Amino acid sequence: MPQEDQDPSIIHIAAALITDAQGRLLLVRKRGTQAFMQAGGKIEPGETPADALIRELREELGSVPTDLESLGEFAAPAANEPGHVVAAHLFLATMTSSIRAAAEIEEVVWVTPEEATALPLAPLTRDRVLPLALEALLD
Repeated sequence: MPQEDQDPSIIHIAAALITDAQGRLLLVRKRGTQAFMQAGGKIEPGETPADALIRELREELGSVPTDLESLGEFAAPAANEPGHVVAAHLFLATMTSSIRAAAEIEEVVWVTPEEATALPLAPLTRDRVLPLALEALLD
């Protein structure tokens, strides 16, 4: 279905679950916001979710993934756009080069899933991604 025919209250995004060898998750906070979330962003017309994620990671973190594995599609209330829902294509992303905050990203943190629960989290991160991360890290 073309994006212009879809419900305008639904924001279609691609997001990355990025972990490191120590079992920590990468979370980002956008400038002018409070909630930490996965790196990623809106899917532009004509883009695949994977292409959108690669573009967003390059813009936001100055790096591109060496591997992407689809974890599925998940929905949650949008953290920074009241009255909207994010429909997220979530990917496990392998990053091998250095990461830095760029574009609209104010802060990048590496935290364990337990440490993440002490941060203000976007609903998608809190309700969908953290449970997946815990499961993935226990495997």
